[in-house]
Amino acid sequence: MLKTASRRRDRRALTLIELLIVITILLALGALIAVNFLGIGDQATKDLQQADLDRLAGTLRTYKVNMGDYPSEEEGLAVLWSKESLEEDDANAARWQKLLEEAPVDRWGNEIVYQRPSQLLDTEDPDTFDLISFGPDGEQDTEDDITNHDRKKNADGEIESASEFSGPGDIGGR
Repeated sequence: MLKTASRRRDRRALTLIELLIVITILLALGALIAVNFLGIGDQATKDLQQADLDRLAGTLRTYKVNMGDYPSEEEGLAVLWSKESLEEDDANAARWQKLLEEAPVDRWGNEIVYQRPSQLLDTEDPDTFDLISFGPDGEQDTEDDITNHDRKKNADGEIESASEFSGPGDIGGR
């Protein structure tokens, strides 16, 4: 009888091996969950950057309505917050309005690149422009670059020509 009571007391707690197995399983599950959620955060940041570029393209369209044309590549995005950036011979200088408070930067702290006419689209239209974020790596011409034309990419990652799109939102790079 004394031996039975002693054995019962010993079995109430987990053995060291059982405890190590439980900890290993919990760590493995935690690692799987963490790996899956880390990718979601990165994609969400890229999606937010795409939305920021869309808003900036809208700001450029507002500038065009006010001034009659998009900023030249020489004027750049600076004309959206600084009247001094206007070309000296701009006859519409009196119609200029401040549209941004400061220079736009991407979600990783890099400057947004403005090119006009577009160098990414296969078009001769001088009213096209590119807005480019160099993405998380901050390097030009890499896979993670984000542009205002990314929504126009086909399954192969190639930008479709503007004539293949008919929706009102598709003039975003024009």
